[in-house]
Amino acid sequence: MSYSVGEELPPLSVRVTRDRLIRYAGASLDFNPIHWNERFAKQVGLPDVIAHGMLTMALAGRLVTGWLGDPGRLVSYGVRFTRPVVVPDDEKGALVEFTGKVIEVRDDGTARIDITAKFDGKTVLGKASAVVR
Repeated sequence: MSYSVGEELPPLSVRVTRDRLIRYAGASLDFNPIHWNERFAKQVGLPDVIAHGMLTMALAGRLVTGWLGDPGRLVSYGVRFTRPVVVPDDEKGALVEFTGKVIEVRDDGTARIDITAKFDGKTVLGKASAVVR
């Protein structure tokens, strides 16, 4: 696979619902009540239940690995968590939209991908980037 600076990855949109949060909590063993208990989330100053940051990060990573076709070609990946994804208690959940672009192609055959993750029109991950081979 060859890369071109400016090449855009196919966008990915994911609906994060409360049942997805429960399944993720079971898989990750992260049962923090801010991810499932509306009353608790509001008591600590959140607007409602929020998605696990690592779930949002994993979904953004899926944008890249889906494009690569082989997750083994992902060399490194990192993000900063900048804003929570608030998940309403309904069947629609929260729509999170991911886009990515090749920013740099290196002499060693790797490329840097910058990723944007948005919820409700606002960026939820900062400095999200991956290096791929």
